[in-house]
Amino acid sequence: MEIGMVGLGRMGANMVRRLMAGGHRCVVHDRTPDAVEALAREGATGATALADFVAALSAPRVVWLMVPAGVVDATIEAIAPLLAPGDTLVDGGNSNFQDDIARAARLRERGLHYVDCGVSGGVWGRERGYCLMIGGDGEVVRRLDPIFATLAPGVGAAPPTPKRPADEGTAHEGYLHCGPHGAGHFVKMVHNAIEYGMMAAVAEGFNLLQHAGAGRDAQEHDAETTPLRHPEHYQYDFDLGEIAELWRRGSVITSWLLDLSAQALATDQSLARFAGRVSDSGEGRWTLAAANDLAVPAHVLASALFSRFASRGEGDFANRMLSAMRFAFGGHLEKGAT
Repeated sequence: MEIGMVGLGRMGANMVRRLMAGGHRCVVHDRTPDAVEALAREGATGATALADFVAALSAPRVVWLMVPAGVVDATIEAIAPLLAPGDTLVDGGNSNFQDDIARAARLRERGLHYVDCGVSGGVWGRERGYCLMIGGDGEVVRRLDPIFATLAPGVGAAPPTPKRPADEGTAHEGYLHCGPHGAGHFVKMVHNAIEYGMMAAVAEGFNLLQHAGAGRDAQEHDAETTPLRHPEHYQYDFDLGEIAELWRRGSVITSWLLDLSAQALATDQSLARFAGRVSDSGEGRWTLAAANDLAVPAHVLASALFSRFASRGEGDFANRMLSAMRFAFGGHLEKGAT
């Protein structure tokens, strides 16, 4: 099958490589000429101008956008006039599902099809395959099945689920038509929020292990310090890398995130190369907005998102306010303050 890819970042470029390895013809475009040239050397048809990109594709065209959420609309507005009725645009980035619904309606007026596809797999997807969460018209999605099947991990990525019919749908292959427009990105949005929560749980657990030897430190005894009641109970010096390796094998919390944690700790147990400022790409916020709209409690997801805000210093002023109030009502000075 033939497909055009717009956006050749870490994921887009590797998706093209996986598609070419699967026998698909790929036409590629990116605002960075070097990215286009690199894939052209590997067998893709490169185009540095959008008009040339569209001209290199046979009708009915399939154009996959792999660009940041903030530039999807601008990219669509640039390419849509170059397309013809019957062509299909696939947004494989992390867009808000409500934007998908609006885009599909606008493109329908031009005779263009729109599919939203949440993609999980990161930089490992080229080898492992990508988990694809798809939204859009069923007939259009079915026409793209060869593309999805090539990108997805396949049936060997996980053991069969007991009692689930082996030939039911495509979820066991790693891709799924989740519903109408917006459904794919809605499912991906919740996936990423769950990811935030799981990552936060792993990080907090290892942080507790890291501090389990605090009883060996000198204990301060003053009005501003709550000393350990039994410092002799907290004398541990855990090897975090070995614990991560242990938990990878047969424990209830075995997971790919734990595999990656073990790899990071084996490289440098202090994690010194990381400053600890954790970004969020929007899906966590959108998930909480949806939870609020639907009156669905999401305590863990909210806490995980807010911890990312705090990691970037967004809570610093609040902490200074706390110190100011404690000083005002009780004369409490911060430790180390002058």
